[in-house]
Amino acid sequence: MKKQVSMMKQIGKFWNWLWNSNSLLSWLVSLLLAFVLVRFIFYPLLGLIFATSLPLVVVESGSMEHPGGFDTWWQTQESYYGDFGITGQAIQGWPFKVGLNKGDIMVIQGKDFEQLKVGDVVVFKPEFQNKAIIHRIVKVEDDYIETKGDANIGQISFEEKIKPEQIQGIAIARLPYLGWIKLFFVEAFTGVR
Repeated sequence: MKKQVSMMKQIGKFWNWLWNSNSLLSWLVSLLLAFVLVRFIFYPLLGLIFATSLPLVVVESGSMEHPGGFDTWWQTQESYYGDFGITGQAIQGWPFKVGLNKGDIMVIQGKDFEQLKVGDVVVFKPEFQNKAIIHRIVKVEDDYIETKGDANIGQISFEEKIKPEQIQGIAIARLPYLGWIKLFFVEAFTGVR
């Protein structure tokens, strides 16, 4: 019993030091604990809830942006979407019809391949690449989909014939610009923009 009381006192002292100390070491330990909790508890729990291994994705490029608003964007993109038989009126009913901005955090929900439809914003991993891509579905076939970044002029080769096993899920919610925290560190320490 005395050992339990002693251990509880030690834990109490540790938490008091962690939260009330102004030392650099306590700050670093707090940061490490926050990382461990998010990385190994919170993120996997979200993955279970949303049925995907990537429940949160940061938009890392401007490929889904609509600069100047919908009408300006549509004037530059109409012919590309027309190649897929997609009209401006059809786009009005799409999720995130005004695009996504670099730095947005997207909440991703796992979805069966058969439920995917043109207009969904999907996260997938291209073959031979570890980095996930978030683009819009422009074509659905029985055994593959095709995507296009809203702001891109045409498709990139890895957006054609995306297989079901490459798909991580679809975007269901957006947390505007909160991903800039991650992007700042990635760009600052890797030099990648």
